[in-house]
Amino acid sequence: MELKDNLISIVVPVYQSEKYIESAIQSVLAQTYRNWEMILVDDGSSDRSYEIIKKYESSQISVYRLESNQGQAAARNIGRGYARGRYLAYLDADDLWSPEKLERQYHFMTEHQYAFTFTGYEFAGADGVRNGTVVHVPPTINYKQALKNTTISTITVMFDRKQIKDELLAMPLGVRGEDTATWWQILRSGITAYGLDQAFSVYRRHGQSHSGNKLKAVWGTYLMYRRCENLSIVKSWYYFLWYLWNAVRRRI
Repeated sequence: MELKDNLISIVVPVYQSEKYIESAIQSVLAQTYRNWEMILVDDGSSDRSYEIIKKYESSQISVYRLESNQGQAAARNIGRGYARGRYLAYLDADDLWSPEKLERQYHFMTEHQYAFTFTGYEFAGADGVRNGTVVHVPPTINYKQALKNTTISTITVMFDRKQIKDELLAMPLGVRGEDTATWWQILRSGITAYGLDQAFSVYRRHGQSHSGNKLKAVWGTYLMYRRCENLSIVKSWYYFLWYLWNAVRRRI
């Protein structure tokens, strides 16, 4: 499939998101950059999520349904398989974008011919109202820096699929923190990620969020050092302690 040069493909995994998915879709519809397609993948939801997203199906919005829950990584990989755009972005079903997000990030990428970019973001409560806690991002991150600092949020990334091999974009299955593991495998190939330090995304925190169980999420990061990156115990603990320090700093 030949990728369309100016098209941004937005992949959204949807699972049990009836409370939030409509506002996520509306934040895409409000984008000032209009040349996008959205691929919604319902991951075996048992609530009204599929019924809600089906209403939005159009020439710009595609809807797919998985018979059983396969997890966010699988849903994103399946959605990516349908993507026709040269540029790929991810949005989670419970999060939001500012109207200028795609336009500003697209121009940031094309002006500099970057392969991998990410932006800052702001936390919000379950109601989606920003709470003033902004995560600032550095101008660049390479592989070793990314091992220390998981500041790259899934809802802020954008990739140039003509510069990054498709197998590097494939999210590993059965891993907690599959998105971070994906950024590592891209950066490990020698690509640098470039940060745009403005909060164009809103990360909604609520009890049902994927990272809601903090202890499991934290331990899952340590396991990624060992299992995904094959680091020694000493190196894993070195990077893990850096990760903890940076994770705490982002939230104060």
